[in-house]
Amino acid sequence: MKKYQHLFFDLDQTLWDYDKNVLESLSELFEIYQLQNFGIVDFKTFLDAFYQVNFKLWALYDLGKMDKKTLRDIRFKLIFEKAGARDDTVPKEMEDDFLNRTSSKPHLVPYSKEILEYLKPNYKMHIITNGFNESQALKMKSSGLESYFDFVITSETTGHKKPDPRIFQYLLDKLSVKATDCIMIGDNPNSDILGAIQSKIDNIYFDPHGKGIEHVPTYTIRHLKELEEIF
Repeated sequence: MKKYQHLFFDLDQTLWDYDKNVLESLSELFEIYQLQNFGIVDFKTFLDAFYQVNFKLWALYDLGKMDKKTLRDIRFKLIFEKAGARDDTVPKEMEDDFLNRTSSKPHLVPYSKEILEYLKPNYKMHIITNGFNESQALKMKSSGLESYFDFVITSETTGHKKPDPRIFQYLLDKLSVKATDCIMIGDNPNSDILGAIQSKIDNIYFDPHGKGIEHVPTYTIRHLKELEEIF
């Protein structure tokens, strides 16, 4: 088996359980702000609206067609509108509350800590993420991931978003290593796997739900414990 020196991990939905943490936070917001009084009939309506809007906004952000400020300014306005409430009724503190509350949640994808403990003695590990600096740092701290990683590279810091090869090259240059010394592990077919392919970096597609992928990853796994069979 090829010996890699450095392992690059995505953060959201690869290690940090985005869906579970967001679900908890939105449930709390629904109750705290009494969103039924704003015309949102139930929590499921609010949750569905969030995912529909958030997915589209992040797709635009990843393509460089929307900046961080705009995303944050309009996110809950569009969610309220999608959920049947007036967009001018959004509590002004809701966006900040959502980010702080969610990023402070500790839930990890199954086997995250176990596999990191297994890998740490033999590999240098790093994060490459398209998330915002402050929220990703808080996620790492609240979930106890900080001690496992040497560098946390964000799109906000580098000015480039996965799958742009420049964000991967930024870390390669920082480490003074070749692409062949590294491997990328992530759940997103485009930002993680396509980005790694375009950067000539071996890659592991984490596909817990069996969605499949149009690209050809170096490896595919369904749960993180399978990494023990690769390393």
